[in-house]
Amino acid sequence: MYTCADLKKGLKLMIDGEPYVITQFDFTKPGKGQALYKCKMRNMITGNIYDRTYRSGESFEPAALEDRDMQYLYQDDSGYVFMDTKNYEQVSLSEETLGDDHYFLKDNMEVKILLFNGRGIGITLPNFVNLRVTHADPWVKGDTAAGNNKPATVESGYNLAVPSFVETDDLIQIDTRTGEYVTRVKE
Repeated sequence: MYTCADLKKGLKLMIDGEPYVITQFDFTKPGKGQALYKCKMRNMITGNIYDRTYRSGESFEPAALEDRDMQYLYQDDSGYVFMDTKNYEQVSLSEETLGDDHYFLKDNMEVKILLFNGRGIGITLPNFVNLRVTHADPWVKGDTAAGNNKPATVESGYNLAVPSFVETDDLIQIDTRTGEYVTRVKE
């Protein structure tokens, strides 16, 4: 069991039978009375955000979540399909569950799937992924007024800003945590 003293950003709790993650946390000690713990929490299933205030002395149940190593297989009508590498069990996640992370998935990529009662509710990607540029405007000599970046589209359909020297068909590395260009990859 967690107490109010354990509350912090990123902590996963069970509230009313559903898993929540704390996205913001603030501790307040008024002049007299009990300390207040103000939390902004996101429901890990629905994505809804709630503001809750707790007083010292309250306790919380840890979220019964499981992280499992899985491999991305393919996308179909049911969503994005992943396979457990140990027992070959398959889990399908919707595009809404993945959010923008679906842009960084490549066939046979190893990822971590967050499960709640056997149902996939989240994904942890590798920090970096290499994707091929499918469209980048050509660089025009003397075009320095707009800075050194230009828009580009990668094979998954994701749009990002890249340096002016990146061209169509280049392989680039993208940080999956920020969605930003890291470097051009030599083949």
